[in-house]
Amino acid sequence: MFDLGSSLRDSRERKRLTFADLEQSTKVRAKYLRALEEDDFGTLPGPTYVKGFLRAYAEALGLDGQLYVDEYNSRYVTGDEETIIRPRAVPPPRRVHWVERNAVVVALIAIVAVTAVIIGAWRFVPDRSGLPTVQSPAAAAAQRTAAAPRKDLLTLVVKAKGNTWLEVHDTAATGRLLFQGTLERGQSQRFSADRLFLNVGSPVKLSATVNGRAVPVPGAATPRMLVATVSGIAAVTPG
Repeated sequence: MFDLGSSLRDSRERKRLTFADLEQSTKVRAKYLRALEEDDFGTLPGPTYVKGFLRAYAEALGLDGQLYVDEYNSRYVTGDEETIIRPRAVPPPRRVHWVERNAVVVALIAIVAVTAVIIGAWRFVPDRSGLPTVQSPAAAAAQRTAAAPRKDLLTLVVKAKGNTWLEVHDTAATGRLLFQGTLERGQSQRFSADRLFLNVGSPVKLSATVNGRAVPVPGAATPRMLVATVSGIAAVTPG
């Protein structure tokens, strides 16, 4: 049996070490090292820390650390200081009987099969009426009218044989503006309406087709107001 604290102090002083030196080497705070030398074990957090610090301090001084731990145990530790932490019992997973599991699988397969049959029947069911669609005379006439091209609709294509000013209005001379600008040589414009009014800077520099057929463009090299219909292009008489 020997005195733990005084033995550590004597060894430290013989080696001329300070608490700061030993704190650096042991990584134990100086106040705990001082408490070990004074046998003031209550200052330390607990027996486990005391034994760990004792071992580190003794070995840093070149002493047998285990010897100091054993001495501390024999003099200061009574009973079992360690608390055994037992893992919480976890209930075993519930075992699903194979019959029950198979029944669930079969039910799911049956649901999928029935759904597929319903979708297939809905998509591919034939028309069982066996009767032709009856259409009223008015509806048939309206359908024929919609399908047939309007004979009174004008499609005008003008092409510049030289640079000329062109302004095109829909329906009236002051109607919706469809085009305004200089039509350069080789350029063309296409318009569709019931009737078109053309303000041309030099009619002689224009060629035109109405609904696919070539028509003359009246006028000379002076500005002129023209009107285009399905019948052709005519000059607008002032007044």
